[in-house]
Amino acid sequence: MKSSKKLKSVLAGVGFVSLLSIMLLSCLKDHNTYVTVPTAQLMVVQGSPDAPAEILYLNTNRVTSQPYNYGDWVGYFNAYTGTRQVVLYNYASQSVIVSDTIGLKQGVAYSLFLGNTYTKPDFILLKDTISQPASGKASIRFVDVSPDAGAVDLSANNTVLVSNKTYKGASSFLPVNGNNTTYSFQVLKSGTSTVLATLSNITIQNGQVYTVWLHGLAAGTGTAALKADIITNASY
Repeated sequence: MKSSKKLKSVLAGVGFVSLLSIMLLSCLKDHNTYVTVPTAQLMVVQGSPDAPAEILYLNTNRVTSQPYNYGDWVGYFNAYTGTRQVVLYNYASQSVIVSDTIGLKQGVAYSLFLGNTYTKPDFILLKDTISQPASGKASIRFVDVSPDAGAVDLSANNTVLVSNKTYKGASSFLPVNGNNTTYSFQVLKSGTSTVLATLSNITIQNGQVYTVWLHGLAAGTGTAALKADIITNASY
């Protein structure tokens, strides 16, 4: 199994890793003795629509070597377990935008979404229960990172796949047909046919694990308007 990653302007200074290593431990060599260091796997997604370019740190470890912008994401990388401090700095001014702590457990994969606005930033930490899809299938989950869109549904080819998710809400990973099936995903106002965002002509492949996420602001315009995107979490 391998993890997918969006490079764009983001590079992981801590290092990208295969999800094959989820159950492995990093090793440090000390005078011919190997000491196991427990790690988790962490993916980070920038979902704050009005935030400036940023730098991301875990404790004193710099994760992004390039400016980290709205819509960017860093694929899974090894992160030490326990309580970790996440700090986002303004790339231009080097001032702290937001700082908070998260708890990471050994052998667990996580996604950390930055949500809300620049002046009211939130961290949304999700545990990613990623398993290999059945033959001919893929897996998809939905994450709502829009603070003002209200309750929403996710439909796939006009069939509701996920219902009634609000800000910070996430579904489990659900099986869908693979085999290069083409999907149109729509984020709907919950319980209605009102379309808030659309992802058209998305090809879903066998053995892939995806996240469809809603971000932006219902009251936003331009780049801050509501938008849906898709991330490939892993490939088998």
